[in-house]
Amino acid sequence: MAQLIPSTVPLRAFKDDESTTTAVALFPDRPRMVTGSYSKTIHLWDLNTGAVLKKMQGHHSVVWGLGVSRDGRIIASGDESGELIAWHGETGEYLTQIKAHSRHIYGLEFSPDGTVLATGSTDNMTKLWSTKTWQLEGNPIQCSDRVRCVRYSPSGELLAISTTSNIEVYNSHTRECVANFRGHKGYDSYNWSLAWTPDGTRLLSSGTERDPTIREWDTSTWKQVGHPWTGHTSGIWTIAIHPTGMFVASASYDNNVRLWRLSDRRTIAIFQHSASTQCVTFSMDGKHILSGGTLIQRHISILDSYNATRACFSPQILTINTSARNACIAGDLSTAEQLLTQEIDADANNYTSWANHSFVMARKHDWDNALDDAMKSVAIQPSLIGYISQGIALCGKGQIRDARTGFDIASMFTNEDSKTNHFLLLAIALFGADQHEEAMLLIQQLAAACPNHDTLACRVVEAYLCVHLGINALNGSRHDEAADHFITAVNSSAFSPGLNIHFIYEDLVVLFGWDLKPLWQIANQKHCDALLRAGKLGEALTSYQYMMDMSDENTKASCIDWPAAFTRECSTLSLASGDAALADSDYGRAIDSYSIAIDLNCASETIFANRSKARSKKMLWEDALLDAQKVIQLNPSSHVGYEVKHAALHGAQRYAEAIEALQMMVSKLDSAPNTQIRKLREQYLSLSDAERAIRKVIDVQLDTTPLRLLNTTTGLLCNREAQISVFQTSTEYKELLISTMKHPDLRTERIREVVATYFGCVMLSHRWEGTEPLLHDIQDKVVYELKGAGCLVKLQSFCEVARKAEYHWAWVDSCCIDQTNNVEVQTSLDSMFAWYRHSALTAVYLSDVLPSSKSGALAKSAWNTRGWTVPEFLAPKVIRFYQQDWSLYLNDNSPNHKESIKIMEELEDATGIDARALVAFQPGMGDARDKLQWASMRVTTRPEDIAYSLFGIFGVRLPIHYGENKENALGRLLEKIVAQSGDITALDWVGQPSAFNSCLPADISSYATPPCALPSLSEDEIQTSVSSLRNTVAVELASNLYDQLDIMSAPRFANCRLHLPCLAFRVTELRRKHGPAHETHITYGVKADGLHDLLLTTEEKLIQFSRARPARQTFFLVRPWDRRLLEQPAFTDDVESLGDWSDPESPLDDSPGGSDSESHLRALRLMVRLGQPFGAFLLAQQRGGEYKRIASGHDIITQVKDVASVHNVMGRVGTLEIL
Repeated sequence: MAQLIPSTVPLRAFKDDESTTTAVALFPDRPRMVTGSYSKTIHLWDLNTGAVLKKMQGHHSVVWGLGVSRDGRIIASGDESGELIAWHGETGEYLTQIKAHSRHIYGLEFSPDGTVLATGSTDNMTKLWSTKTWQLEGNPIQCSDRVRCVRYSPSGELLAISTTSNIEVYNSHTRECVANFRGHKGYDSYNWSLAWTPDGTRLLSSGTERDPTIREWDTSTWKQVGHPWTGHTSGIWTIAIHPTGMFVASASYDNNVRLWRLSDRRTIAIFQHSASTQCVTFSMDGKHILSGGTLIQRHISILDSYNATRACFSPQILTINTSARNACIAGDLSTAEQLLTQEIDADANNYTSWANHSFVMARKHDWDNALDDAMKSVAIQPSLIGYISQGIALCGKGQIRDARTGFDIASMFTNEDSKTNHFLLLAIALFGADQHEEAMLLIQQLAAACPNHDTLACRVVEAYLCVHLGINALNGSRHDEAADHFITAVNSSAFSPGLNIHFIYEDLVVLFGWDLKPLWQIANQKHCDALLRAGKLGEALTSYQYMMDMSDENTKASCIDWPAAFTRECSTLSLASGDAALADSDYGRAIDSYSIAIDLNCASETIFANRSKARSKKMLWEDALLDAQKVIQLNPSSHVGYEVKHAALHGAQRYAEAIEALQMMVSKLDSAPNTQIRKLREQYLSLSDAERAIRKVIDVQLDTTPLRLLNTTTGLLCNREAQISVFQTSTEYKELLISTMKHPDLRTERIREVVATYFGCVMLSHRWEGTEPLLHDIQDKVVYELKGAGCLVKLQSFCEVARKAEYHWAWVDSCCIDQTNNVEVQTSLDSMFAWYRHSALTAVYLSDVLPSSKSGALAKSAWNTRGWTVPEFLAPKVIRFYQQDWSLYLNDNSPNHKESIKIMEELEDATGIDARALVAFQPGMGDARDKLQWASMRVTTRPEDIAYSLFGIFGVRLPIHYGENKENALGRLLEKIVAQSGDITALDWVGQPSAFNSCLPADISSYATPPCALPSLSEDEIQTSVSSLRNTVAVELASNLYDQLDIMSAPRFANCRLHLPCLAFRVTELRRKHGPAHETHITYGVKADGLHDLLLTTEEKLIQFSRARPARQTFFLVRPWDRRLLEQPAFTDDVESLGDWSDPESPLDDSPGGSDSESHLRALRLMVRLGQPFGAFLLAQQRGGEYKRIASGHDIITQVKDVASVHNVMGRVGTLEIL
């Protein structure tokens, strides 16, 4: 490399005689500069005129740090005392002042986005300040030594700090130290300035006089790259990097500013000052260097970096006069042609002029003349420029092989430095001849093989050609292909909006007419257009945003119309895409499309509302809410904003706010000026109406729920209002309230479902053991927190089982009823069966069934002996049996043990209750005798409970009178059964008579013995008997008997007296049969009119009599009248029991023809049935004319002697009053 001669004359000097310049910073968006000085004053300069626009005063010591934000809105300055001042970038007015540090502020840098200002000081601190609030962001960074410089990486992710001892690199967001190394070495050697390359791959540092070098650091490894850059002889105060990232400027105490080429670390120019320099920077276009000095040099110099940098890259091909060059650059080819023609006319043997004239003809596509001129140049003197002009002309004529020959010959005239340019010109010429693939391949190979310092030239040419390929593809509607070409150009790193490559590669402009200035802008715009045509809205918007973010103000100003047109088209397409996606339930695509429209500032309330809907569908609740708020902001009077706000809040489970939003929506509908919109109000209920509708259903639900329930979540006992209150604070209630307001047509069914589920209660069926916890033991206490054992643990475990089964409520008879309140006890016992019936689950606790017990343990459990457990397992629809440790019986995990065949069969065997009744029991009067038998061997702690426990089974409501004794309690129940249903099977018992009424037993155990099974006739036997009776019975008399029995009233009780319709047969003889003297039961022989003789056993001593020796007291054997003998439905006022009475099969409709009428046939069939054996009981007439039943030790079975004697039977029909 030739010896460099230092330049000593600046292009311009900005002089201020007041003091020495200490710092300089340029505005990125306008021709302005700020400088700091020893005079403590900041100067704001106009670079075009050199005038001082403003002198900004406020510092009280020397200003060492200056910075301008990238948008030019803020100037920041730091001084020797640690004061930081922010100034308005446009006016220079004071904004704020901060005591940022305790010592000198040397380092000062804005983050790339301008939101943070970093300051570094000799107090060993680096601090980050918010440029909005000017408050400290996070804790200061404690550095290893005095801070000299701070620099953000191009992305803003890293912050590099040079201290006197180390170079430290931090993550700017987390403050994590990612690198810490020594930097410049040697005794008393400091790290001074720092600079990042534009791509962030290198960090440069400068050292003081002990190590006056520049060092290059690889930011991926933080290792030094190559050898230190040497040249300066004293400390390097400041370094700056050219906008292209290809050159470095350094200011040193050796009075020189050096310009270096980054690729080979060589000095390419030296600018000598009259004194030491300490600040340096490049102009925004890279054409100039601004430097400031100290002591004697009290001004800023503008140095020429244009020619120095251009000399590194411009092909040394064109030697053309300035006027012709400028005409070519301006596109005035006629003038250029004229000027070059004049040169040729002046000297016809000037081969350079003929070659230059050939280039101009080629620019005009006059290929024949271009080739002629080139041939003349070569003929005069073979040269590089001549053969290149020949090759270009031949390419233009399509003679590619000849063109290659021309370029090959031209290569003979190139040296090592110019070979790259030679091949680039060949590639360009080939491209112009439509040899696109060959041209691009050549460029790529050249970029891979050429020296590092020529790589940019390859990238520039490749980018330019890619843009033209993209334009061709775009014009041919090959949109994806076009987008690929344009993005290749954009990503080529050949240019940026602020990079002036036009002047560096000016010869390309002269030769081919390339306009490189707008190339970055064109590549980005065309890339956006191609993506948009390809239907890639999201990518198009991303590309557009990248372009706008990267554009400086000049670039933006030069393309005002295009962004507006692009955003209009983009927003139109995105809206259509969003609406279609929303209709197709493609919510992700809808969100993306609407977001594009919003980002393009084309949003309306409808777009925000639709995006909110889509975001809600994707469960992006917070984002949906933000959109809803925007809708309300844009149109506060519309209901739409509150509708989507409600949806977002509802989805986010912010129910109180969701309900409030829904109310507001309804209010907006009420006040809407549009009639059609007001009609939408009909689809909604007001909050108060919804609350009333829900409360109504709650009240109905709680009618079949215990008065008090245990809250399984809190462990607290709650009354009805407390239960409702808990529900109203629950998520379920709020969801229901919202649903009811929004869907009034579905509300009743939905409300019932939700309320029933929430208030579903788990009832406990258990055997009382020891001291069960009572109401006062748990009132206002948390069950789970109570200390104790035994029954208390049982209660706690039961609540826990219910809670784990996800039920909110549980009920236990011992502690959920106030046993001291008779009214409550009465109400509870009246409702007990219904409570179990409507329970969500009944948990049966078998305290004596050990874990892992085998089948049969349930049958043996003491639980099976208790009276109250009968309705407790019959009433529920869902039941589960739990063992001693609260594990499930037989490990049966099914949700309902009534569906377990094995368990139900075991229970059937243990209770004698048919499995069908166990599974699907219906309360009522039907089959009264069977139901009484189910409870006949059960026991209760309170004797009256044996009757009270059956109230629900029979579906009766009777007063509860503890202390009345069990006979009275049972008597009242049986009285109700007989009187209400007419079912006389309750009178069929063996045992002691009750004091309540002699026809009723004293104890329910009297029903333990099954009724005597009497023989029944088949239909054929009945038909045969009817046929024989036709010849022996007066049919009219039989019909009269039928009618007489048909009008018999049902049994009834009055004042404990039974009025019993019956057939009574007068006893004519009663004689004692001799037996052992010690027998408690006495056997009597009995004769009665119309009946066969029989034996009767009783504990009572009866008066013996006969026809010959009659007694004063009258006795009757009676047959209680059973309406089923009429082959009609039994007389009953119990609807459910009707289905339980089976009517005997009647063949009346199928009877053979004859003279007998249908009524006669029924009468004869009745006579046949009356002739069959029947169960009777003995009545003894009392002094008042009433009767009393004589209890028998066994069933009394008898039969009429002659059924044909109808007149005898008719005389025995009547109603007797029995005590």
